[in-house]
Amino acid sequence: MSEEKKETNQPNSNDGNIFIRYFLITVLLGIVAVLILVNAFKTGIGEKKEWLEAARKIQNLPDRRVNPMRGNILSDDDRLMATDEPLYYIYMDFGSEGFTKEKGFAIDSFYHAKHNSVDSLAFRLAKKFKNRTQAGYKAHLINGLKKKSRRYLVYEGKISFLDLKEIKEFPFLRMNGRNSFFTTREMMQRKKPFGMLAAYTIGDIYGAIDEKTGLTKGNKGLELYYDSLLRGVAGLNEVRRVAGRTINVVAVEPTDGMDIRTTIDINIQDIVEKALIDKLKDVDAESGTAVVMEVKTGEIKAITNMGRTAPGRYAETMNHAVADEIEPGSTFKVASMMVAIEDEVVQPTTPVDVGNGRKQVGIRKVTDHNYDRGYGLINAEKAIWYSSNIGVSELIYNAYKNNPTQYIEGLHKIGMDADLKIKIPGAGKASLKWPSDKSRYGWSATSLPTIPYGYEVKIPPIQTLTFFNAIANDGKMVRPMFVRDILKDNKSVQHFDTETVISKICSDRTLKIIQDMLYNTVNYHDPTHRNPDGTGKPAKSEVITIAGKTGTAVRATGGVYRSDGYNVTFCGYFPYENPQYTCIVVINRPHVGTASGGFMSGTVVKEIAEKIYANTTVLDIRKIADDSLKVLYPDVKNGSYSALQKVAQAMDVKMNVPEKIKSDYISARDDGKNLIIKDLSVIENLTPNVVGMGAKDAVFAMENCGLRVLIAGSGKVVSQSIPNGSKIVKGQTVTLTLQ
Repeated sequence: MSEEKKETNQPNSNDGNIFIRYFLITVLLGIVAVLILVNAFKTGIGEKKEWLEAARKIQNLPDRRVNPMRGNILSDDDRLMATDEPLYYIYMDFGSEGFTKEKGFAIDSFYHAKHNSVDSLAFRLAKKFKNRTQAGYKAHLINGLKKKSRRYLVYEGKISFLDLKEIKEFPFLRMNGRNSFFTTREMMQRKKPFGMLAAYTIGDIYGAIDEKTGLTKGNKGLELYYDSLLRGVAGLNEVRRVAGRTINVVAVEPTDGMDIRTTIDINIQDIVEKALIDKLKDVDAESGTAVVMEVKTGEIKAITNMGRTAPGRYAETMNHAVADEIEPGSTFKVASMMVAIEDEVVQPTTPVDVGNGRKQVGIRKVTDHNYDRGYGLINAEKAIWYSSNIGVSELIYNAYKNNPTQYIEGLHKIGMDADLKIKIPGAGKASLKWPSDKSRYGWSATSLPTIPYGYEVKIPPIQTLTFFNAIANDGKMVRPMFVRDILKDNKSVQHFDTETVISKICSDRTLKIIQDMLYNTVNYHDPTHRNPDGTGKPAKSEVITIAGKTGTAVRATGGVYRSDGYNVTFCGYFPYENPQYTCIVVINRPHVGTASGGFMSGTVVKEIAEKIYANTTVLDIRKIADDSLKVLYPDVKNGSYSALQKVAQAMDVKMNVPEKIKSDYISARDDGKNLIIKDLSVIENLTPNVVGMGAKDAVFAMENCGLRVLIAGSGKVVSQSIPNGSKIVKGQTVTLTLQ
């Protein structure tokens, strides 16, 4: 017992080992604690600024601008004429962290990955764009990597958003989320669903998006004039780091641009453009313009400006109708005659001798287009019909040579130099010469005899159109309109009404005389054939009545008039009895045929007028007389009587029916008043008569008798291989021929 107690009180050697272990652990923990404290001190004190800056960057990532959508441009019936289409340039950032040696995840994959290497990417890019081979794309990309380019263009062209989504899933590029080595640059272009229709008037935009504002900028036409309304205001997304992820928080919503509803009628625009281009090709002209204006409102329903870009090819190159300040030529004679008649110094019957087509007026030698034979003694109204330079020049010169200012003031009063305030950038302005202007290019001794037939004045085509439109509009001159409404969320926020420039350009008496002159310029025909027709005869239509005036002007080059360069014009309105539209066509420098405002421009106006009439005329068929060959009822096939009864009842067709119908098979014919019904009796065991029936009834009738049927052709049965009335042999085959 004492020995056991003795053994228990002896020290255990394991106790020392445990103590040593605890001691070592405590020392190690102490060392760790010291290291933690040292690093905490280093981080909190020594590296405080660096870590605070890093935290700030994480929590306050750069805000992202949200670009607005530019407003749409619409036709008068709200069809899209211009809308935004985003396009993208795609780049590789070979200087990003993913391509550095220390963090070479991207570079390793780029060279060595099984499915995401440069080889796989080059294969997909070559297949997509087809502008390089696979080897070409590989060399192209490796070249960028060697240069460590931060903005290396992967593909030289611009791609759509759908293409961009597809490309982001290409090999290697789909890993972009980790390393941000794939970047894009957004561009914007205006998509025009109707191609080049009225393209120069609509305008365009600069493709680059402003890096500061996120907005696009208009370039030419309505895009430029209404740029501040169309472009909108950019919004802002705040980028925040939450739970290890970046999220966008909308701070400011973007404001999309407003839409513009124009006055352009797509159908009329298409008619005008095609008619003009066809004529430009025929006469090999340098350029041409055509405009259609609605008489009462001044709305421009169509405007096209075509310039030759290659032999036989034309496209919109500039807005000639609005911008060109040209000498109008003989269309200006109408204005001169209106002033003289209004001042009662000339009457329609006032005689004027134009001789053989060459005559000196004042100190000016004036020549008519038929100077080889001339018109001889004519009167004032025929000077307009025949477009005699001498006739109009002499009448005006004799009337105003003692007071030329009165003549120019008259032109001013009727609006020939009125400020039309055209809402198109680059619009030209009409200008008249005044006798008080004694500058180098001002009034001279040749001005009074020359201005009356359209030289020494500058008048844009749209100004001439506006003047002729006033004649059609009972003397009221209205401002040309290109835009009808400004829209926000499909609702009009600003509507533009018709604006009056001059309420009455002349008296009703003068207006009626001028209207008659324009009518006869196109439609006059001397039944005795002793007098020539008007110069506008090529514009005469058998479909719609057109009134107007021709013009042919020699173009000046460097102040010198060259006989190889002409502007030929026709301006008129239609229909004459109730004017709806005014149209001007100007063709510049035709090279094929004799320059003629009637035969060239006049025929274009005629085609435009006839096609507009055909597209807008609605006939009331209730007022159309019956055709003598009209069929009262549709052709009725022989067949089921019960089916015919249902159809006849639904169509309110009268039938003349015998008292008794023995079978359900009948024939029917139209006697001009109603349908005459005849029974087609079916006798048991005898082949029925199915001639005249449709396939459905004929097959049913034959198979109901136990015959097999073969059909040849379509339509009505014209013959049957087993004659009607023949004894039926069950299972026998009968062939029915249909036509």
